[in-house]
Amino acid sequence: MKNSKRIKDNAIFFLLSVLSILFLVPIIIVFINSFKSRIYISSEPLKLPTSETFVGLENYINGIASSDFLSAFFRSLFITVVSVVLIVLFASMAAWYIVRVNSKITKMIYYLLVSMIVPFQMVMYTMTYVTNRANLDNVLGITLVYLGFGAGLSVFMLCGFIKSIPLEIEEAAMIDGCSPLQSFFTVVFPMLKPTAITVAILNTMWIWNDYLLPYLVLGSDNKTIPVAIQLAMQGAYGSTDYGGFMAMLVLAIVPIIIFYVFCQKYIIKGVVAGAVKG
Repeated sequence: MKNSKRIKDNAIFFLLSVLSILFLVPIIIVFINSFKSRIYISSEPLKLPTSETFVGLENYINGIASSDFLSAFFRSLFITVVSVVLIVLFASMAAWYIVRVNSKITKMIYYLLVSMIVPFQMVMYTMTYVTNRANLDNVLGITLVYLGFGAGLSVFMLCGFIKSIPLEIEEAAMIDGCSPLQSFFTVVFPMLKPTAITVAILNTMWIWNDYLLPYLVLGSDNKTIPVAIQLAMQGAYGSTDYGGFMAMLVLAIVPIIIFYVFCQKYIIKGVVAGAVKG
């Protein structure tokens, strides 16, 4: 019995190790090619840099200069941070209200929010028209657009966790003199930490890497990192500076990897907690 369990565990470990390597291979290839001359990236994409193909930090320097990477980086950082803060704050408050009030109106709101989990491509033309007419086609306005698109899944996850919080805890806080908002921010919101961090991680990875929505809403005047990289590296007659392209991809990946590594322990905990049903 123990031997069969050990064999099963080893097989699962081997399978997960293989999958991990497969997921890492594209990132490793991008990193390796970011130090190679653009001429050899197309012809020898899987080979390590040699004395002939190695160009040092030339691709990074040229890529940063041609794409205005620093401006795009801080613009993406501002949009991502503000959008994620808005999503976590308003989605948690909406989820708390929906669960605690539990009326026909809140149920209708809940199903309406869940129905908003639709592919962006289905609404991108009408959404672009509305954002232009509402003067939301700017760096601050796009955060409200992300709030609308991120609210559905976030409320769904947070509702599941709030259902597992005993109502007696909030009633005790109100007996001590807390208002409903004070009860939420001092009692409920701190208990939402695992799920709230999971919501923040998922939305951060989505917003940071998003290309289509910033391109349609902000255009080429207020470029985010994905848009800046695409526009800068695409040359005339379809030619592409693959060296600079790979280097900028590495710089774009690093912040999100660092953020994920520090917060990854909350993902499984938060997803499992958000799946609890009352």
